[in-house]
Order: sequence, then structure tokens, then C-alpha cells
Amino acid sequence: MPTVEIDPDELRELTGHDEKSDDELREDMFALGLEYEGETDDGEFELEFAPDRLDRLSVEGVARSLRYQYGDDRGVYVPTTNDADWTIEVDSDVPDERPYVTGAVVRGLDMDEAALESLIQLQEKLHATMGRQRAKGAIGVHDLTMLKGQVGARGGEDTPEEEDDPRTEVAPSGGKSVRYTGIGRRGDRFVPLEENHEMTPQEVLMAHHTANKFADLVDDYESMPAIYDDVGMFSFPPIINGKRTEVTTDSRDLFVEMTGTDQWTIDHMLNIVCYALDARGGRVEEVAVEYTDDASGDYAGNTLVRPNFDTRTKTVDHPAIESMLGVDLDGEEVVDLMQRAGLDAEAEDYDAGEDALAYEVEIPPYRVDVLHPVDVIDDVGRAFGFNELDPKYPDVSTVGGRHERSRLERATRETLVGLGFEDLLNFHLVSEEANYDRIGIERGSAALGGGEPAVIGEPYSEDYEIVRTWALPSVMLVLENNTHRAYPQHLSEVGLAIEQDETQPTLVDERHTVAAAVADHDASYEDAKASLQALCRAFDVDLATPPTDHPTFISGRTADVIIDGRKAGVIGEVHPKVLVEYDLEVPVAAFEFDLDALR
Repeated sequence: MPTVEIDPDELRELTGHDEKSDDELREDMFALGLEYEGETDDGEFELEFAPDRLDRLSVEGVARSLRYQYGDDRGVYVPTTNDADWTIEVDSDVPDERPYVTGAVVRGLDMDEAALESLIQLQEKLHATMGRQRAKGAIGVHDLTMLKGQVGARGGEDTPEEEDDPRTEVAPSGGKSVRYTGIGRRGDRFVPLEENHEMTPQEVLMAHHTANKFADLVDDYESMPAIYDDVGMFSFPPIINGKRTEVTTDSRDLFVEMTGTDQWTIDHMLNIVCYALDARGGRVEEVAVEYTDDASGDYAGNTLVRPNFDTRTKTVDHPAIESMLGVDLDGEEVVDLMQRAGLDAEAEDYDAGEDALAYEVEIPPYRVDVLHPVDVIDDVGRAFGFNELDPKYPDVSTVGGRHERSRLERATRETLVGLGFEDLLNFHLVSEEANYDRIGIERGSAALGGGEPAVIGEPYSEDYEIVRTWALPSVMLVLENNTHRAYPQHLSEVGLAIEQDETQPTLVDERHTVAAAVADHDASYEDAKASLQALCRAFDVDLATPPTDHPTFISGRTADVIIDGRKAGVIGEVHPKVLVEYDLEVPVAAFEFDLDALR
């Protein structure tokens, strides 16, 4: 899971609760779903956050949630915004692959070192999550005083507007403007961050020591995205900003721009950043985003006023709240709990009885995670306090027990632990690169793990694109992260794997799999086989290991795993090219097979 670093002293200051000890803060944040992972060398909390609550990627967002939890704030808060003085003009030269832009101005900030570090962290965490490593959305933050905008931006009555489209508004005329456009790879020159000389976009992609790692994002672009003011180019999205507009602790007024492949995504990324800067005392000012008639994308000929702080509503039934949480609540209590969760709610049909009672719930613009009424119920439960819920048996005639497969999983785990393996619990969602490319197999191949995966339609992060087709890549990722640990390392996992299968009613074949790896300076095929033989003896099944080939393993040191006459998996020594991919300097021997083979 991703982590965010939070200074506890700064958290106390932003919440207004100086009396809170570190232990109390950790306990309060755990109630929000933020798990304490340790401390940095500077004494900052390392917190593991749920990737759905992206508004908590900064100390400002965590402090906001705590103030609601403490009862200091209630209901939906929407910052007041000043009218637009700046316009972003989007012309027809903008690359078709990245047609959308949004922005805001924030004035009156006290940008000390802590605030600047928090802003940088928020920017990078949003890049890694909603922005898909800048591919879907990239953020540029600039010192407004260093920008010189053209006076008299187009807008107002001269700008056509699509009728009945709530996404668009008419921007006021006048003010200052910057221009989002496209240029050649060897076109205009500018001084990028961390450099002291001018470079073309191509030179930045080839030679800049930090920007070149994002070069693949624009490899297929015929023209390069660029943002200009009257002085010249000051931003090369999604790669790097210009040095002229660099934000420092002396900056007081900021210009925030975001470009991307989806307007909804960058608009909501902008909302999260604006709320964080508002918490620092900044005054948010609107920006008009003016798309020319021949601009690419869905908004050609329209002008959008951003940031868009419109709230949304969800209808939540009272019986669903009580059923899911298992507590009896009256309407006033539910409204109070929703307000303490940062929502607003209005009860409907209150006089008709609780069975007919429902709530129109207002969702603040920074809550990108609320997609279903159950998300609102989760907020109600956290405001009530999950530790305050009394466990009780359900009102049914039978009592649940452990499923046969679950008993088999537990027995397998306990046996592997007895053989010296450390049991792992990894995510079932992985990236396609981790599942295939890094471990050396081709998608769609007949090799174990090479089947077609179940693909996530709208993943929050590129790290969670598919459901894994086998578990060994997850084990290898743990070895990669454990290179600072002592060897030998014996790791195992019993978990879910899924492949597409048109013969199944669900169109997928779900199976539970056993994966294990031995990493040591002299690890060999024999070490892995000895553990596999011991495991099979414990379950009284016959094992055979005839030679085979698999691209993840060394040819001649690989075998099929055949249990009770059924081909169930593969065992072998991991190929050196795979070890290099994971930065492993010791040999690894591993095996994986279907759990059902042990029945």
C-alpha cells in the first residue's frame, strides 16, 4: 500500500489540538483507516492510506478528517472563490493524446518549508494514484508573480457555449491569459527545473537527469505539450516545469495547472490540491479554461470555469444503514453522524416511519471515492466508531463455520510455516507488467501464469490493473523489497489467482494457488523440491517432477509439479534475467501449484 509522511507537530497545529500525544494521534488516525507503519529519521509518521481516500494524501487532508472526527468541523465545506482573472487558452496545436487542461490561482499563502514539502508530496502522490504516473494527469505548480499574462483574454459573449451542458460555463472577458499549445520536439527552448541553460523538449527528454524518466509518456506524440505566457514557455507537461516559475518558500501566490487525458480526472485532482492550499490560508481564484473551436477533445468551442466545487448528492435508505452497521439509529443521529463525516444530509419522509426514511446526502467536491450509497454508510460507521459496535450472532437458524477450502488453506499455510517459510498476504491486484513482463512470460502463452487476465476497467493506479494470474510475481516483489534483509529468505503465499475462461459461467477461472520461494547464496532446485516433497508428504499425496521448460526458470533446472497423477504446477531455479529484473544478487528456487491438488 502507498504511504504518506506526516509531521505530528504540524498535524497538531492544523487540527488545533496541541494536547494530543503521538499515541493518541496514531489511535485517532487508525479509526479513520490510516495505519501507522513507523517513523522516518526526522520523526514523521509513515501512514499507510487507502487508495480511495486521495484527499488524505497530505497533512492538510488528514487534519481535515481529524477535525471532523473530533467534532470541531461539521458538514460540507466549500471554499469561496474569487472570479477568474486568468484564462488558459487551449488551441488546435495541442497534442490529440493530451487535449485537456484545468487550473486555479491561489493567493495569500504563507509558503514555509513544511507547507512546500507537503505540497510536493501531495503532487507526487496524486501523480502516482489518480494521475497514473502522470500518464492520465500531471500537475504543474508555478509562482504566479513570475508569470506575465496577455491582457484582454478572449471570453464572455464571444465564446460559444454548448446548451444544457452543466460541464461548461461562460467565463468573464478581460484579465490575463496563458496558452496551452503544442510545439516540435526541437522547437522552442526554455530553462527547465534544476538546470541553468535553455533546452529544447527533445534535449530535456534525452539529457535531463530527472525528466527523462518520463520520456516514454510522450514517445508517440507528434508534437510536444507546452504552456506559454507572454515571456515564453514555462511548462512542459507532463514532463517538467520551467525554472523561471519555480515555487519557493518566498512564493505567496500560485498558479496551478494540470493537463491530462481525461477532464474529470484532472478537475478532481485540482479540487484536492485547492482544498489543501485553502487549509494553509490560501484564497482560491477561478481560472477560465477556453477551448478554441478547432481544439481536440470533447470541449471544443466551450469555456470551463475551474475549479469546479459543485457538490454531488446520493440517496441512502435508513434501513440499509441499520442493516449494514447492525445498530439502531434514529434519523437525527444519522444526520449528526453524516455531518461529523464531512457530509450534509437531509431526511426525507421522516414522518412516514424509519422503514420509509431516506437521506439526500451532499458529497463535497474533494471526495472522489464516494461512488455508491455503501460508501456513505462506511462514513457513518466510522463516525459512529467501529470499535463501538457490539458483535452479535445474526438472526439465522444456523451458525457459520470454516469452509473446507479455508481449512485446507490454513493447513497448507501452517505446514509451510513449519517448514521454515514466512507466510505472506499480498494483494490480488497487480500491474500487467509485474504479472508478465518482469517475470519473463508472455501474456496469452500456455505457460503457468501466462493466461489472459481479468482486467480492471477503471483502476485507481497502474499498480492495480489486473487480477493476478499466478502468485509467484507477488512473492518476487516481496523479495525485491527485502534486499536489505538477511538471507536465507523462505517466503510462501496461499492465495487467489484468476484467468479468463469462456467455458465458465462467470467467464473466469478462479483458483487458489500455493507459491513459495527460497532465496540464498546457494539456493538450488533441490532446496525447493525438498520443501515441496515435505509438503506433499504432510498431505499424503504422491509427487512427480518430470523435466519441462518455463520462461521464468532456467532450462534444465525446471520441472512440472504432478500431484496424484495430475499436472498442478511448476518448480525450478529462477532465470538470471528475472533475478536482474528484481535486483536480486542471490539465486532463487521456487515452485507454484494449485491448492486443490492437495485435497
